[in-house]
Amino acid sequence: MSHSVDDAAQRARYWPVPVLRALPAAVIAMVITFSPNHSAGFGLVLFGVFAVVDGAVLAWGSGSRLPGDDRSRRSGLAQAALSIVAGVAALACTGLGLPAFITIVVAFAVLTGALELSQGVRARRRSPFARDWMTIGGLTLLLAIAFLLTPPDYSQQLGGVERVTGTLDASIVLVGLLGAYLAIAAVFHLIAGLSHKWGTAAPAAAPDGAPHA
Repeated sequence: MSHSVDDAAQRARYWPVPVLRALPAAVIAMVITFSPNHSAGFGLVLFGVFAVVDGAVLAWGSGSRLPGDDRSRRSGLAQAALSIVAGVAALACTGLGLPAFITIVVAFAVLTGALELSQGVRARRRSPFARDWMTIGGLTLLLAIAFLLTPPDYSQQLGGVERVTGTLDASIVLVGLLGAYLAIAAVFHLIAGLSHKWGTAAPAAAPDGAPHA
């Protein structure tokens, strides 16, 4: 089997996985965008739901949609397990506020981001999904960096030229960052999945006797 035909077969089998990963990310991103509640507790609930669903999709996709790629399958299953554990921890710690929100999201982003990035790096010569994994892994690591760079005690009184009253604090900023990450990830997953779907058509075989490129 030629490399192009093999790639087409892999794409045909795996393309639903990124599309399904886009769904929870898009839904949670929209909830964050349109909800006035940006408290750390609410952020933990939303992150927990996302991480559990994303982990379940990854477990299904890595376990049944990557035949013949045992290394990527094991890495994907490990990432899925970490995502589900982080999601359950977030849902269990909703009353612990900002410290729990920062700790859980950073741990999730560092561990799963590093796993997905390294999975892509290792697979770059043998898998059509390597670039996708590297991109999402890098984006997830950037989420961890953004969380770590935001001071937990950040507080800015709104008013003046903004004509908005209230306080912009760390929880609002961090929940907003989570929403931005999920929105970008959702768009990328959707484009990647549909690109793989459209790339599943293998080139027609040359007739006998015809010259090969």
